[in-house]
Amino acid sequence: MAKNWLDRTFHGFRRENGRVGIRNHVIILPLDDLSNAAAEAVANNIKGCLALPHAYGRLQFGADLDLHFRTLIGTGCNPNVAAVVVIGIEMGWTQKVVDGIKATGKPVAGFGIEGNGDIATIAAASRAAKDFLQMTSEYQRVPCKLEELWISTKCGESDTTSGLASCPTVGNLIDKMDAIGATTCFGETSELTGAEKICASRAATPEAAEKFMKTWQAYMDEVIEPNKTSDLSDSQPTKGNIAGGLTTIEEKAFGNLQKIGKKAKFIDVLEPGEEPSKGKGLYFMDTSSAAAECVTLQAAAGFVVHLFPTGQGNVIGNPIEPVIKLTANPKTARTMGEHIDLDVSGILRREMNMDQAGDALIDIMIRTCNGRLTAAEALGHREFVMTKLYRSA
Repeated sequence: MAKNWLDRTFHGFRRENGRVGIRNHVIILPLDDLSNAAAEAVANNIKGCLALPHAYGRLQFGADLDLHFRTLIGTGCNPNVAAVVVIGIEMGWTQKVVDGIKATGKPVAGFGIEGNGDIATIAAASRAAKDFLQMTSEYQRVPCKLEELWISTKCGESDTTSGLASCPTVGNLIDKMDAIGATTCFGETSELTGAEKICASRAATPEAAEKFMKTWQAYMDEVIEPNKTSDLSDSQPTKGNIAGGLTTIEEKAFGNLQKIGKKAKFIDVLEPGEEPSKGKGLYFMDTSSAAAECVTLQAAAGFVVHLFPTGQGNVIGNPIEPVIKLTANPKTARTMGEHIDLDVSGILRREMNMDQAGDALIDIMIRTCNGRLTAAEALGHREFVMTKLYRSA
């Protein structure tokens, strides 16, 4: 008998703007690479805060600069974040990030290093972080409906078991969550190569299909065609994919596409890090296939829980969006078990059907939303990688 997920609830943090988060982080967000040291010093001073150092933020321009701000502001706006301290070299751009986050109604403060130096900035920012941490530590979880969840997905270190079992398990969940009105997202533009027309056929409207094909073709025209050699076997598929039995990008793409299930149709195509704006449903986001970049962008768009099927074994985590890892590869479950939240290798042994696997994934997702740490969180995986488009000016 099919389970009725519509009536299921989880306990989350309802934010000032009505969105629901499943974690309660106070983050120290550096505007640029030069501010990393100060941000990390504040997090060291105030135990329980989380610094998000990154490599970029100086001499960027155009779409690259827009993406930089969209990622930083979106990270601070994510419902898993309770409060934010922003630190930057120049106060003007620091304030731009502060103002963007402030629109959510959550506590946020900004500090500039120029004219003050590290020591004074760290001291002032540490005082603000301490106040935020104590204040948000009293926030309480409240009952929330599953339809309020924003769920993202990506796969990594794929092999033959990925397309046969773990990716379809995610697809089963996506179909069930789509039916009750949750907001979901998939991406990995390059890894849909070879299955792009099938993916376009899963669009809810001709406009969404055309937008997807334009996005995919832009990747081909701007990245692949100008830079390709004889093939992409050093990157797509990866060495790990090939070792796992995926010999072409087309094989990888069709397995990847299993993550959106059999029924759900995507309603829009998002820019990297763009927040969905067309209501509840499935979205495609234009992202890199690099795990840390993709999850960082999806978290910046507001997604609060991530589903990550892996074949050969991937260890990715994210500082603000919990990453739930599942595998159908029995060897990976055995040798890398500390990284795996759900073993669905029973599908391949015919001990579990796809519907049961999907329900098991929903169950572990609800437990994660209620506060259970993922394997990646327990192991300290906090990969936060900004996507950069251009060379610096």
